[in-house]
Amino acid sequence: LADQTFKVITELSSYTKITSCKVVGGTRVHDGIQDLRKIPHVIVGTPGRILDMLLKKHIFTEHIKTFVIDEADEMLSQGFQEMIHNIFNYIPKKTQVGLFSATFPDELLELSKQFMNEPEQILVKKEVLTLEGISQYYINVKNHTWKYDVLTDIYNTINITQCIIYINAKNRLNDIYHQLNKDEFPVGMIHGSLMTHEREEIMNKFRQGEIRILLSTDLLSRGIDIQQLSLVINYDLPIQKETYIHRIGRSGRYGRKGVAINFVTDRDLDELQTIQSFYNTKIEEMPQNIADIISV
Repeated sequence: LADQTFKVITELSSYTKITSCKVVGGTRVHDGIQDLRKIPHVIVGTPGRILDMLLKKHIFTEHIKTFVIDEADEMLSQGFQEMIHNIFNYIPKKTQVGLFSATFPDELLELSKQFMNEPEQILVKKEVLTLEGISQYYINVKNHTWKYDVLTDIYNTINITQCIIYINAKNRLNDIYHQLNKDEFPVGMIHGSLMTHEREEIMNKFRQGEIRILLSTDLLSRGIDIQQLSLVINYDLPIQKETYIHRIGRSGRYGRKGVAINFVTDRDLDELQTIQSFYNTKIEEMPQNIADIISV
């Protein structure tokens, strides 16, 4: 996400004198330090590496005008909270702080009051979060072990240009990746244990169409923009209902049509109903003639 944001900043500022640099984990520290020595106007980074550069005095914050936290609900969750709190210790009181996310739980709003000074709130009710343009279906596969056969049936039925398949557990993701590979599907996988350059290589192959099926944990559920993506499959329903919109929102962007297919067992039906109620949306059972209805 930092990589993608940096590319956008670079393009936006290409005809100006605004300079920028990227400071992310999994890359050579020396390169980041060299870029920071040029004193860029904009720094885009991941929390761990930003904090490291602050501690080592390679980033000076006294003149920082704006501090933006994207995917704020994730950044202020338990995994990152201490890191972000430590970064805030370096940010001047006069700096404008912006928090952005498609989902903003009540506890995050409470937390934001601790370090924001009477902030303006622009909140979209969850009932009107845009799922417009994304057709949502579910398939009751009955038994968890039948999901793989259903997946390959779908792929053989519909002409799929590209799709992302979300799987909750990394071990299961590995197993399905090897099975699809063995069955000669053009598949790749991405998860948190990969190095930054490995993730970038896989994402580039996916964008270029070399990989047409991308298996992912929720690592990819936020912010990733693939222009030609029109199908998302939830092999597993997300553990947190808030993640659902992040996942299926990868498709159907900028007015294009998108399709989301959810695999469920009998045990998941209550969870599916919870998601429908939460987003005030309709997830219909996938009809037999799905290939006639959607072209992805």
